[in-house]
Amino acid sequence: MRVSRSIIFALVGLPLLGAATASEAVPLIAHRAVYDLALDKASDRSGITGLRGRMVYEFNGSPCEGYTVNFRFVTQIDTGESSRMNDQQTTTFEDGEGKTFSFVTKSYTDQALEKELKGTATREPDKVKVEIEKPEKNSLELRPSRFPTEHLRELIDKANKGQSFYETDIFDGSENADKVMMTTVVVGKKSSASPSDPELPALHELATDKYWPVDIAYFDDSNEGGEEVPEYRIAFKLHENGLTRDLVMDYGDFSMKGKLVDLAVFDKPAASCK
Repeated sequence: MRVSRSIIFALVGLPLLGAATASEAVPLIAHRAVYDLALDKASDRSGITGLRGRMVYEFNGSPCEGYTVNFRFVTQIDTGESSRMNDQQTTTFEDGEGKTFSFVTKSYTDQALEKELKGTATREPDKVKVEIEKPEKNSLELRPSRFPTEHLRELIDKANKGQSFYETDIFDGSENADKVMMTTVVVGKKSSASPSDPELPALHELATDKYWPVDIAYFDDSNEGGEEVPEYRIAFKLHENGLTRDLVMDYGDFSMKGKLVDLAVFDKPAASCK
């Protein structure tokens, strides 16, 4: 199961906004968000009879310092005959101009380390260069794309301008860090939370903030002639400060929901770069 760091992005997961400098970039809130995960639906082909888990997403930084994300995604998946626990732990850093992106991911199954991935990507005018350190050294050149925080900043910018649909490429270091994903982004009308919104207790002072409903489909178009079917889709509510909530992650044969249950907002970064 591919878990993209653009989820929250898509949680936080494009060229810089116009000709904006780092000090003019869209301000993103530094925070830690905790989500309870539950099975939404599953086909017979998936073999999944139950799913539960928790996701913790911590976002820090500023355009001057760059952005750090600590992300943990734990799920217990039942298939009727067996049960397994998957635990993905990721740390990333993206510089404020979206030119470099480093990533470390450790994936565990039933508490045993299954895979460790570590690397750095550099965006150049005509390509993205990827240097992988683990599991073994490798160098790749991929087509031009954007990194997750940059992707989020552009999404907010386009939503503020009323643009409801666009396409873009993204590299987030997922799986083997050897692919660029093409995404289609659909942005709905800005709305306010209803009094019955189940996530209101976790939002605290942000409960009155408006949000956009967003749907992002991720396509692997590396294989020519393949069907135009997304690898997965993510739907969520996006606040202008970068907070995402009310998640639905659809992997085709099954989907899961993520409900915001706890939110901690950190101190604001300095207003300008020195």
